[in-house]
Amino acid sequence: MEQRLWLVERAYDDKGLISLVYATTDGSTVRRIERAPIAVERSGGVTAAVDADAEALEPVDDDDLRERYAAEATRMAERHDPGEAV
Repeated sequence: MEQRLWLVERAYDDKGLISLVYATTDGSTVRRIERAPIAVERSGGVTAAVDADAEALEPVDDDDLRERYAAEATRMAERHDPGEAV
């Protein structure tokens, strides 16, 4: 079963990779994706949401982080279409 996740965090590491975190609107689970900038450019950019199989998701154990992810995922869902580049 697929779940929709919304972009809640974007960071750049010292190797130049882009780290993306997508979360469910309740903040309880996430999917982390690392991509090279050229791959992001070729794919048309970072989208507001992705769909992922439940087996590919990681639980969020930290209460504060879960609340922050829930707030950001909800905000993204209210303001953006899933396939919109952000």
